[in-house]
Amino acid sequence: MKLKELPKEERPRERLKKLGAENLSNVELLEILLRSGTKQKDVKTLSEEILVLFSQREFPSFHELLQINGLGEAKALALLATFELGKRLVFFKRAKEQQLTSPRSAYHYIKPIFFEKQQECFYCLYLNNQKKIIGEKLLFQGTINKSTVHPREVFKEAYRMGATGIICFHNHPSGYVEPSLADRNFTKQLVMIGKLQGLPILDHIIVGKEGYYSFQEHAEIEL
Repeated sequence: MKLKELPKEERPRERLKKLGAENLSNVELLEILLRSGTKQKDVKTLSEEILVLFSQREFPSFHELLQINGLGEAKALALLATFELGKRLVFFKRAKEQQLTSPRSAYHYIKPIFFEKQQECFYCLYLNNQKKIIGEKLLFQGTINKSTVHPREVFKEAYRMGATGIICFHNHPSGYVEPSLADRNFTKQLVMIGKLQGLPILDHIIVGKEGYYSFQEHAEIEL
């Protein structure tokens, strides 16, 4: 049955007001976000097609969303913004409760962020004295085989957040986690600057598809 054919009390917005968001189906929640369909496709059908795409790709891109007939740029952008906000809120909720006590715990914490990343990305987690996360920052997203980030960006964010320690991460889309010469030189540079500024680099972790490389575990960073 099309949305406009439903009794008013059975429509998603009315059900949301009456029952709360947790009691609505995924299709109903999407219907509320999209608000309307097109002349050729009602909002319920459009929502169902979007969910099919999400069953195939956890985080579809803007261009993949536009392949759905009836979903224009404005709605696709609104969906992307909504999903990204949801991910960030979940991330920060977990961050407040998370204490990173080892490279392995740091890897398992950050791993979901790199899921299906096709480009090399450089992130930093900023920690307090108890090694609890107080913030995270994507500092660069580059081509599939090259990423460059300036050390000043790493430490600028640390001062802004009032951090006392930094863990750096970047991924190798190839899946091969062994650091390159450039990775090693950049890590040495960050560690040296961190010691001079009293903001230690606690680790630099390279994330692959099935594992990681920790400079700390390999004794390439002295704490």
